[in-house]
Amino acid sequence: MEKAGRYFAIFGALVGGISGFYLMIPLAVFFKREFSLFESGGMILLMAGVVSVIFFFAGPPIAILVKKGVKWLENRMVKMALQDILVGAGGLIIGLIISNLITPSLSRIPIVGSVLPSVAMVLLGYIGIVVARSKKDDIFAISPRRFRSMARTLSGAKKNNPAAEGGFSTGKILDTSTIIDGRIADVCRTGFMEGPVIIPNFVLDELRRIADSSDNMKRNKGRRGLDILNEMQKEAPVEILMQDWEEDLDLDVDLRLLKMAKATGALIITTDFNLAKIAEFQEVGVLNINQLANALKPIVSAGEELVIHIIKEGKEPGQGIGYLEDGTMVVVEQAKRFVGENISIMVTNCHTTPAGRMIFAKPKVTDRADEYD
Repeated sequence: MEKAGRYFAIFGALVGGISGFYLMIPLAVFFKREFSLFESGGMILLMAGVVSVIFFFAGPPIAILVKKGVKWLENRMVKMALQDILVGAGGLIIGLIISNLITPSLSRIPIVGSVLPSVAMVLLGYIGIVVARSKKDDIFAISPRRFRSMARTLSGAKKNNPAAEGGFSTGKILDTSTIIDGRIADVCRTGFMEGPVIIPNFVLDELRRIADSSDNMKRNKGRRGLDILNEMQKEAPVEILMQDWEEDLDLDVDLRLLKMAKATGALIITTDFNLAKIAEFQEVGVLNINQLANALKPIVSAGEELVIHIIKEGKEPGQGIGYLEDGTMVVVEQAKRFVGENISIMVTNCHTTPAGRMIFAKPKVTDRADEYD
């Protein structure tokens, strides 16, 4: 910030000095006398100093606001449908034409005549865009058939091609939970993931803080995450990028992730259920590793027979709990007696929850059926 302020101060000094030089003539006319070389130099230095101080303090905040505004406008324009862009541009042109037609009349109004034409240009241009977009369907209904067909074709191609909207061919931002989870490395190795995969600097900083934590469990998780990143850089077939993001420093990591994804049009890869929900609410693209894992689990239907190892008792009386190789929980009725054994079961129901898939079954043991009659 201080470095940027110095650059703005130098630029302000130049602007102030040039302004002071050109102000000398009207000031001489106003005071009806010529200024000496010393007075002229002092006036130029004074203007340069004043403008330099103003630019030093006001320049960096204004530059940040302008940069954010440009990014916001760029993001909105990229996501906007082609039909909206076409009718909006047409409405803007019509609004500017109307403002130019009434400019001669507005300029004759005393006092405010010099300002009203500019105000009318901005106001009528905005009204033209808003009205044209609100009447989009009516405008396309009366437009030539060839033009209407072309616009619909291009809009349909953009809708069906995620790359055109900054979709699956754009970057994928990893959050801390995904890196620590580790499954993203296996997903990248399969070749199903398209790059680049982006690790923001603030996520890397959080991972380092976790790895340096005094808590043994947190420290192990952080070091595991760093190992996963090193492994991905060496072995993953996709491009891994470390990207700096110095904006929104006062926000926490999750909110900065959302801001970064919105500004860049990238997708967020996460295992955090709450972050995924907030991202969906803010219309930010999100890929949930847990949802992917659940979708890839083998489908088990009612009536299918399996062999399961009963590990422990269930919550309800008589129940036994086992797990499939992919980690799916199997609740077996009347299997408490078989804890520690492998038994044949028949699937009765399969239930999917946000936490994963759960299978309900009953024992299929003919030679020991008398134990639970």
